[in-house]
Amino acid sequence: MNGFLNINKPEGITSFDVIRILRKLLLPRKNKVGHLGTLDPMAGGVLPIAVGHATRVIQFIDDNRKEYIAEMNLGGISDTLDAWGDIKLTNKISYQIDELESILRSFKGVIQQIPPMFSAVHHSGKRLYELARQGITVDRQPREVEIFSLEILQINNRAELPVVTIKIVCSRGTYIRTLCHDIGNRLGTGAFMSKLVRNRSGIFQIDDSVKLENLRENPGLITDFILPVDYPLQYMYNITVNDIQENSIINGEKLVINKIMPEGYIRVYSPESVLIVIAECKPDNQRSILKPLKVFKKRVEG
Repeated sequence: MNGFLNINKPEGITSFDVIRILRKLLLPRKNKVGHLGTLDPMAGGVLPIAVGHATRVIQFIDDNRKEYIAEMNLGGISDTLDAWGDIKLTNKISYQIDELESILRSFKGVIQQIPPMFSAVHHSGKRLYELARQGITVDRQPREVEIFSLEILQINNRAELPVVTIKIVCSRGTYIRTLCHDIGNRLGTGAFMSKLVRNRSGIFQIDDSVKLENLRENPGLITDFILPVDYPLQYMYNITVNDIQENSIINGEKLVINKIMPEGYIRVYSPESVLIVIAECKPDNQRSILKPLKVFKKRVEG
C-alpha cells in the first residue's frame, strides 16, 4: 500500500503512538510508515501519515502553512506552557479586550520564538524535555517563525480563569504554547494553552480527515481513505513522457524536453499516467533538462 492517510489524531497520545497503531492495521506489515509535522500528546487534529512509497516524497511536500484553533487561559502560567504542566496562578485576570486585540496584531508577521524547555529540540545530544524533567534549564536560541493571521474566535470570562479561543495560521515550527505564553506576558495576566486542534497542515484539511478510532474499529476503511502518493505534490508542474523517455529517466538518466518548463521540482508521469519520478528541472535556452531525484519504478536493466 502506498499513499497518505489524513488522520484526525485524538488528544492524549503521541504522534508515534499513531504510527504504532497504524502499523498493526496496515497490510503488509512491512510497509514503511511516517508522519508529517509532530503533534504534542495534548493536541488533536490533522496528522498526515505517509505509507510505503509516500515516505519518499515527504521532503518535497509544501506544508509550511498550518492552521490551529487554540484555547488559552488567562491568569496563570505553566512550566510546560500548557494545562498539563505545573500551573501557578498570577491572580491577575483583569484585562481590556482592545488591548488583547492590539497585542495579537503585534504578533502577526515574522517573529522570534524561543523553543519551550518541554520540547523535542536537541541540546548537546539530548532532547530539551529530558533535561526539563531533570529540573535543568538551558539557554535556547530563538527561532524565526511567521504568523500569517491571528484572530479571536470566542472569549469566556465566566470561567474560573478567562478562556480566549484563537485561530492561528502560521509557518512550520511555530510553538502555539509559546505564543499563548508570550501573549499572556504582554497582557500582564500570564497565560497557558489549555486546548489545541490542528485544522490544516499544508493541503491536508481536518474536514477530509478520518478519526484514528474509526480505523481501529474497521481496518477495511483504510483503502477508502488512502490518498495517492502525488496528492500533496499538486503544487508541482507535471509532465507525461513517452515509453522511450520513461525508460531513460527511471534508469537515472537526465531527460531533455524541447520546451520551457518552470525551474524546480517536476512530477514525471508514465504514458499510463502513473507517477514514476520526481525530477529537478533546469531551463536551458528553449528546452528543459530533467534530473531524476526520486524514482518510483524499478530500474530497467538494459
